[in-house]
Amino acid sequence: MPVPETHEFFVDPSRCIGCQSCIQACTECDTHKGQSMIQLDYVDRARSTQTLPVICMHCDSPTCAEVCPADAIKRTEDGVVQTARKPRCIACNNCVLACPFGVPKMNTRMNLMMKCDMCYDRTSIGLKPMCASVCPSQALAFGTREEMARLRPRARPVNTFRFGAQTIRTKVNVMVPADSAQEIIDVTAAMYEPTIGHDVLDDVFAGEGGA
Repeated sequence: MPVPETHEFFVDPSRCIGCQSCIQACTECDTHKGQSMIQLDYVDRARSTQTLPVICMHCDSPTCAEVCPADAIKRTEDGVVQTARKPRCIACNNCVLACPFGVPKMNTRMNLMMKCDMCYDRTSIGLKPMCASVCPSQALAFGTREEMARLRPRARPVNTFRFGAQTIRTKVNVMVPADSAQEIIDVTAAMYEPTIGHDVLDDVFAGEGGA
């Protein structure tokens, strides 16, 4: 069964609290064999505690599949990019190097690339992915756009990303402020934006200390 067309995956980085519930839940998905296919990254560990859950974005034209010489990575008709098929994967790491989002990870013990497959055994029958079902802050959410518009009136979804000259459209949405004019997230440009770190807190509390 395909993933219902009405349901989509939404990532809201501003809500992530770094609790790692998503990582633990991912290991419990029946098809993952105890292997977590989601990672939690620190945006700038030296200056900020901000974390970001990294899942497969399920690109419309997945670079990982395009560079796979063994045709081990398949995209289903409903837009979900599956993890590599073990009988075909030759552990060449092409997909790991090519993915602009840095998602695929090589399991050297199994000689197999493994990545988020949107808990296909669950989402294809209408259930939420494991990570979205346990996220206490709903930084990871799975539902309809109408539900998200009602629950997040100050945010809206964007699913188009630019990496230099390459533009990628994805099945997974990232939530941005509703008043933002952003229709495309320029990832390369964002790399040079300053991190909102501890210095902001220093400014906030400086007034109290000096009073």
